[in-house]
Amino acid sequence: PAVTKPFAMPERPGLRRREQARGFTLVEVLVALAVMAVIAGMAWQGLDAMVRSREAAQASSQATLRTSIALAQWERDLWAVLPTGAVPALRFDGAQMRLTREAAEGGVQVVVWSRREGAWWRWASPAVTRTGELQDLWLRSQQLLGQEEGTVKLLEGLNGLQLYFHRDNAWTNAQSSGDRNAQADDPLGQGTPPGALPAALDERLPNAVRLVLSLPAGRLTRDLLMPPQP
Repeated sequence: PAVTKPFAMPERPGLRRREQARGFTLVEVLVALAVMAVIAGMAWQGLDAMVRSREAAQASSQATLRTSIALAQWERDLWAVLPTGAVPALRFDGAQMRLTREAAEGGVQVVVWSRREGAWWRWASPAVTRTGELQDLWLRSQQLLGQEEGTVKLLEGLNGLQLYFHRDNAWTNAQSSGDRNAQADDPLGQGTPPGALPAALDERLPNAVRLVLSLPAGRLTRDLLMPPQP
């Protein structure tokens, strides 16, 4: 007898291609997007933290550099203090410190360090060689407006400044008048007229100067030993 083979439906090529080309469902796409969003958010937070950390480190480094530059200039000025006998060599009134220093190009300069508008400023006069010119500069230095030539802002964010002088094995407030000869200040006992040139020319220079700066990062104290005077 003849063997009858089971009837088989012919396979349609188009159906197989459609089954192989079947894409993701909507739920799968949404899940993938959610996972990618979470990963992207975590990566962004990490990147943002790195950027903020780098910016903070750069700002701290720049602040440290500016402070170092200002203190280096401060120390150079104090080391170059030159008593002239015409005006006080070093004087602090609570807001400004004035000094006379030997200029690099020769002559004598009047230098003023002041705290103003939350910043530390330095003004240096031209170098002069005559007594009258030096006295005029000293008087002019008491009326600075901050726009004069030779004015430089060296440090920002200065919240406070204190100055102390070291004499006779003790630190004293730099505004103290105990280190000046009162008779030399006012030989007639009539008081110094406003704007007049102080006559305390026998004032002893300190052995050391202590500077205390109040900065956003905290207090900074710097002691500087003064050079010996002849």
